[in-house]
This record gives sequence, structure tokens and C-alpha cells, in this order.
Amino acid sequence: MTAALYAYSFLDDCVLLYPVYALMFSDADLSVTQISSLFVLWSLTGILLEVPSGALADAVSRRLLLWTGPLLTAAGFALWVLAPSYWTFALGFVLWGAKGAFGSGALEALVYEELAHLDAADSYARVMGRARAASLAGVMTATALAGPALAAGGYGLVGAASVAACVLTAGVALGLPEHRGPEGGGGPGGESDAGVGGEAGVGGEAGVGADCGGSDGGGSGGAGWWGALRAGVAEARGDRAVRGALLLVPAVTAVWGALDEYTPLLVREAGAGDAEVPWWLLVIWVGATVGSLLAGAVRGVGAGGLAGLLAGAGLALAAGTALTPHGLPLPAGLALVALAFCAFQLTTVLADARLQAAVRGPSRATVTSLAGAATELTTVAVYATYGFLAPQTSHGTTFALFATPYVLTALAMRKRRRGSHHYGPCRHDRRDDTTPD
Repeated sequence: MTAALYAYSFLDDCVLLYPVYALMFSDADLSVTQISSLFVLWSLTGILLEVPSGALADAVSRRLLLWTGPLLTAAGFALWVLAPSYWTFALGFVLWGAKGAFGSGALEALVYEELAHLDAADSYARVMGRARAASLAGVMTATALAGPALAAGGYGLVGAASVAACVLTAGVALGLPEHRGPEGGGGPGGESDAGVGGEAGVGGEAGVGADCGGSDGGGSGGAGWWGALRAGVAEARGDRAVRGALLLVPAVTAVWGALDEYTPLLVREAGAGDAEVPWWLLVIWVGATVGSLLAGAVRGVGAGGLAGLLAGAGLALAAGTALTPHGLPLPAGLALVALAFCAFQLTTVLADARLQAAVRGPSRATVTSLAGAATELTTVAVYATYGFLAPQTSHGTTFALFATPYVLTALAMRKRRRGSHHYGPCRHDRRDDTTPD
């Protein structure tokens, strides 16, 4: 299973358009506000489809959605290259947003339950960390190839290679295993291993990732799409551990995930030429890859450790994006941004592991999709704010301002952690997470 997962993750992000599509939009005379509106449309599509597609993944086949999604993206990228305009860019983002919604929740649920089927659910953080690293390796490969491809064949060659990568991704998805047993719980035998500590999440709920008991839900396939949706929403609302883990995901993921889309413009503003931009972006993605690979080693970190990581990442981002002529030179600034992205990626994997360990019912993809929808809603706010701030200031200043939510989230987690000790063990006896990788 892991070989197919890593291949899927690599190819899914080995898309040459990724590091240069913001430049393509700018070269098509789109303003920063128009570019931001495309990102908003992208996120809105994901928001509308996120939870329904998660329930569909619980009711039918998760592998089917993982196969269909890349083909939608391939169609969108082909439109961008063949008929570049604001409206074709918009249609492409709608298709891309649908692909993201199809995969979000379905992939995490499939991987967790396959590992549970193999009595290896406690290795989820390590496996997904490596899958994220494979994704970032795909990003870096695409980034390294994008500059030469752009110089050799322009956006046409870059687009053709991107479509081919999407088709290959769909082919690999057909090889992913899928066992849908009767148990929908958080681990082998329906129990939830404390994959990343047992302290409070950002919402203050104690025992996120701890053994929190609950019933072993049956498979959701018999209840159909509506039954899967209702079961997932009910678990997210009614289980304090799930709710806290769910809220942690957008708090960690949304801002840096949105800022990633503007990194090419940040690097260009700092003085890099268009052909050099992908190479500078490699520095950032090396940092993020290291963060993914560290996830398995530090999966037992608690809320205090996560708060420290977020605060440090926010400060590094604020310092590193002072890339104006009067700020840090490009190499030093990008090194700090890479350090920030390392911590952001690490905490993203750990937050996902907390959520998967907390889910007990049969609608795992639906619950994960609820976290994805919350992330997308937050991301839309970031895009809209960025589109307003950047024209008034600069990309560097705007990046630095967006470090503030991470520092505030870290402070909130510290405060919640100090106030959560009175909860004690979560419903049932808490277990130590001593299972080795």
C-alpha cells in the first residue's frame, strides 16, 4: 500500500504549472486582485463540494474519487494553456477545486483504515509524513523542471507536462488497495491510539489523540450517502475530542497553505528573474519536506510542543519575508521562510494524525472533510485579505502580517493547555503511546 501511496503523492504534485501559474496569470495581465479572486473561487468550490464528497467517499469507493479527481485537473490545465483568459482560468480552478474536494478526506480515511486493517494504525503519522514528503518531492521536481521547460517551450510545454502528470496520477490511484471492514473506529479493533499526544487541542478539548472510548461504528455503506453525512456531522458535533482535533486542522493549515500560492510573487518581488523563481522556491520546499519527514519521529508531541512550533514558525516567517531592498538579502530571507514552512508542514501532519486518531465512527472521510471545509473557509478569508493588503503594501509585508495568526494560535493553545488539566483522562483510561514506529 505504501509504495502506491508514495507514487500517487509524488505524481499528484509533480505538476510543472504549480511553481509558475501565478506568473502565467500575471503575464496574462491579471491584477493581484483578480488572481486572488481566482484563489477564492478555487476555495469556494472546495467548500461547496468538500463535505458532500467526503460523505460520498464513506458511502461508496474512496479509490474511485482518488482516480476521478486528477482527470478533472488535467482538463482544467489543458484549458489554461489552450485558451488563456480570466474565465478559462476560473473554470480550471473550479475543476481543480472539485479534484481537491474528492481527494480531501478520502485519501486520509483510506490510508488510516488500510493501516488499521494491517494492525498498524499507530504508524499513520509516519506514513502520512512520508507521503507528504513524497508530495513535496514532486513539487521540488516540478519546480526544478519548470524553469528549463518554460525557457524551452513556454507555457505550452509546461502545461502539456502537467496534463500528463495528472493522467499518470489517475492511473496510479487504480492500484491503491481499499478494504472497507465493519469497524469504522480509530484503530485496530475500533480503538484510537494516542498518535500525537493526549493534551488539549486548539479548542481546549482534552484527550485529542488519546484513547477516548466510544462505540465501534458499523460501516457506513449500508446507510448510503445521507447516512454517512449525518453520522460524520453528529460525531464532529457530539465528541469533544473529535471537535478539538478538527478545529486544530484549519488553525494550523489554512494560512500557510494560502500563502504558498503567493510565494512566486514574493520571490519575484525580492529581485529574482522569472527563470530563477522556481529554483528559489526549491529552498522553501526543501524545508517543508524536512518537516514532513520529522512527523514520525515527533508524533508524541503534545499541545505545548505544537504551540512552540507554531510560535517559532510565525516568527521565522515574519523575519524571513522582510525581503525588500532594505530588508534581508534573498538567500537569508528565503532560508527563514523555509524554516517556517518546515514547522508548518510538521504541525500540519501532526494535526491530521490527531484528527484520525480521535475519529471513532464509520464516517471518517466525512469528518476529515469537515476539517477540510473549515480550512477552505479560513483560506478564502486569507485570499481576500491578501488581495486587499498586497496592493497597498508589498508581498513581503503581507506575508509578515500573516505570521500574526500563528503566534496568537500558539498563545491560545498554551492558555487552553493550562486550563485543561482539570479534565483528567478522557472518558476511559488513558493509554501511553509507546508503540514504536
